[in-house]
Amino acid sequence: MDVSRIREEALRWKGEFAILGGDWSPFFHDAIDLLGMEHFMLLLYDAPEAVDTLLSHIVDYYWEVSRRIFEAARGAIDIFFIGNDFGTQAGPVVGENMFRRFFLPHLQRLVDLGHAFGLKVMLHCCGGFAPLIPAMIEIGLDGLQSLQPSARDMEPARLKRDFGDKIVLNGCIDTHHLLIKGTPDIVKQKTREVLEIMKPGGGYIASPSHDYLLPETPVDNVLAMYETIRAYGGYEKEA
Repeated sequence: MDVSRIREEALRWKGEFAILGGDWSPFFHDAIDLLGMEHFMLLLYDAPEAVDTLLSHIVDYYWEVSRRIFEAARGAIDIFFIGNDFGTQAGPVVGENMFRRFFLPHLQRLVDLGHAFGLKVMLHCCGGFAPLIPAMIEIGLDGLQSLQPSARDMEPARLKRDFGDKIVLNGCIDTHHLLIKGTPDIVKQKTREVLEIMKPGGGYIASPSHDYLLPETPVDNVLAMYETIRAYGGYEKEA
């Protein structure tokens, strides 16, 4: 991992944007890729110690890579941005007890690493993972990104009610249906509705409900979303 130019690159944008850094650290996805989804899920029951060992080795790697990045770029990065998809359209991939047993301790290591360098830590997580959010809050995670409103229990009003005062929420503007199939006028209307739900009290960053916009997304809809956010999504600056 060559970290020699990371600080220089990050400082180019300092003051203009919040700088995201660190390794993506998709340890859950790596384990699935190595073993296959079905085999990995069976091992959670049949060989839990093997799962612990595998995940520990993977996270050891990501922890050290990110540590080197943060050491080299000390003071130039604002947010440690990591990603693991623990949700499906119909709910979490695993239940809360299994999540706490196998995955939460590794998330805790990464959160603690970011905090040790004075960074906020944000997790990208797709799907309907609402039952897992309280555990994520417990370990000090600062923000959640993606927030797909078409997934189970991920409606913006529900997320704002249950978690809006406990963790930063980033996303909720639907990339799955709205931005691809809607008209610019509908996109403006729905975007403003999300803002009206999520903005009160602070703690919300407006964005699409994924970190990528799919290539079939009409450009006019992308512009309509961001123009609406610019017009109605700002917070008053404190005097």
